[in-house]
Amino acid sequence: MLLNFALLAVLVQTASVLAHEEQVPLDDFVKPVTDNYDPFDTELWLKKYGKQVDQVFSGPLSFSHLPYSLCLEETQKDFDIAVLGMPFDTGVTYRPGARFGPYAIRSGSRRQRESRGYTMAWKVNPYELGSKIIDCGDVPVSPFDNALAVDQMEVAYSSLLARPIVSQDSGVRSPVVSQFAKDGKEHPRVITLGGDHTIVLPILRSLNKVYGPVSVIHFDAHLDTWPSYAGQSTEQSRVTHGTFFYLAQEEGLMTNTSIHAGIRCKLSGIGDIENDESVGFQLVTSDDIDDLGVAEIIRRIRARVGDSPVYLSLDIDVIDPGLAPATGTPEAGGWTTREVKRIIRGLAGLNFVGADIVEVAPAYDTAEITAIAAADIVHDFLSMFVTQEPPKAPADAGALRDEL
Repeated sequence: MLLNFALLAVLVQTASVLAHEEQVPLDDFVKPVTDNYDPFDTELWLKKYGKQVDQVFSGPLSFSHLPYSLCLEETQKDFDIAVLGMPFDTGVTYRPGARFGPYAIRSGSRRQRESRGYTMAWKVNPYELGSKIIDCGDVPVSPFDNALAVDQMEVAYSSLLARPIVSQDSGVRSPVVSQFAKDGKEHPRVITLGGDHTIVLPILRSLNKVYGPVSVIHFDAHLDTWPSYAGQSTEQSRVTHGTFFYLAQEEGLMTNTSIHAGIRCKLSGIGDIENDESVGFQLVTSDDIDDLGVAEIIRRIRARVGDSPVYLSLDIDVIDPGLAPATGTPEAGGWTTREVKRIIRGLAGLNFVGADIVEVAPAYDTAEITAIAAADIVHDFLSMFVTQEPPKAPADAGALRDEL
């Protein structure tokens, strides 16, 4: 044993020496500036190093280093897909902090770039299929007045939906949803970064003006279809991150062909389920992934929404808090990030008119794991928007297995 230890020590020492000898001296790598350079030369950097290039961990913050525009005031800015932040969190009933979600998700996307957007799972780079994708910044929402904030978010979203699209003749936007628009035209699609889940009510109001009622695919640990709280309730306090779907159904913003995915919250009783059904939702619970599998869940979601215009809303708490802790109302026993991403891939080709990811509250995060997961899911949304059908698994892949 001593002989083995001595041999190991010799090998480690040899490797260390070789590694040191292989290092390239700094003087051979970067030529030092000569002593007689002009200290007043404004092009000194350009002459020595060339362009000023942002690295993945530096530069102004935008999603995936996309072009960043203040689209609400730059009214001539056109696009096919916009990333839009809604930093609103005064509709929460437990832990606040989701107003910092848009910033966190953008920060979690720093390692993503347009030039490195190809994924083995999707087999495409969504940035290279002809759609113009930009980051439209954040909606300036009031943190003092929820009624005002909801109106601000609706007006902002409607302003973006009114823009002309860019790639009308490229054949890459999939599928074409102009058949559902009241004006018969193609409209941009928006991926919204929340913010708490209340933001979906003004979004659905905006979409209703363009498309009429839509089907909703709702990834969440919670139903979010509860009636407004009885008792001392005002018109403003009726709207929370747990009541917005109930209000949306009251206003006729959704079809009766919506579906939840990943539900596992505690309820007041069976009445909550009956109320949820009356709002127009079908249930897929978190445990269903073990009993049914990913493929069957995908089939049920697609069958439920059919050929209707579809809005996808994903609360980050659909993922287990061990993998995504940064959220306001965590529930144990959630899906893994990989399971959620696989289900999303299976939804490509539906008639999506928009999507969001909400309830990321970075104050509760660990090493940015929630923000990074959220940013990666947004990349999936982009791929989902620009592909005609789900990516096919290899012919010899055999039966797909889930986490458990």
